[in-house]
Amino acid sequence: MKITSVNVRRIEKEGSRMKGIASVLLDDCFAVHDIRIIEGDKGLFIAMPSKKTNSGEYRDVAHPINPEVRAMFEDEILKAYNETAEETE
Repeated sequence: MKITSVNVRRIEKEGSRMKGIASVLLDDCFAVHDIRIIEGDKGLFIAMPSKKTNSGEYRDVAHPINPEVRAMFEDEILKAYNETAEETE
């Protein structure tokens, strides 16, 4: 599996830890939308798309199965996020 495209939309909202939304295209044939870019205590990280359950908890709709794939998603998304920051400066 290869990430063939990453699209990032930056979000500038005062007081919000969410810094952007990403969409990822896998092998030019499968898309994952609404991946959130969050500013955490230790820096930026990604949160996969989720939905609220009847009990009020959130459950991921799509997510990597192992740490290597999660790292691949995070690396590519944060790289694209940082590139959008450079374009706006």
